[in-house]
Amino acid sequence: MQVTPEMIGEFIDRRNVSIVGSVGQDGFPNIKAMLEPRKRDGIKTFWFTTNTSSMRVAQFRADPRACVYFFDRDAYRGVMLQGSMAVCEDAATKEMIWRDGDMLYYREGVADPDYCVLKFTAVLGRYYAEFSACNFEVK
Repeated sequence: MQVTPEMIGEFIDRRNVSIVGSVGQDGFPNIKAMLEPRKRDGIKTFWFTTNTSSMRVAQFRADPRACVYFFDRDAYRGVMLQGSMAVCEDAATKEMIWRDGDMLYYREGVADPDYCVLKFTAVLGRYYAEFSACNFEVK
């Protein structure tokens, strides 16, 4: 099976849910459903919004290893990306992906201390479709 970054990117763009994996304090994997990334740069870098006070942010601060999974339930296809997750609290990054509707969750606006950005950087991937899987390096 031949996969291209463009094919994977198009697949991801059609998903409205992201499954994000972190490593818990006890060393076990933790999984959480999140909204789709707010922004992506190819299939290398993705930005998500979340609460600074969340358990996931604490886990990524302690151990940045992460994975993100995107899937099509009906076609039984999916792509997993492995890499690292950075917690970004700088104004430029927060403003870059801020949307007007975010006031619903972050009442103080883009400067709300409970608003932060998770920046995922992928290094490896695995795509599954039609009873076949393919590993790939993310460049």
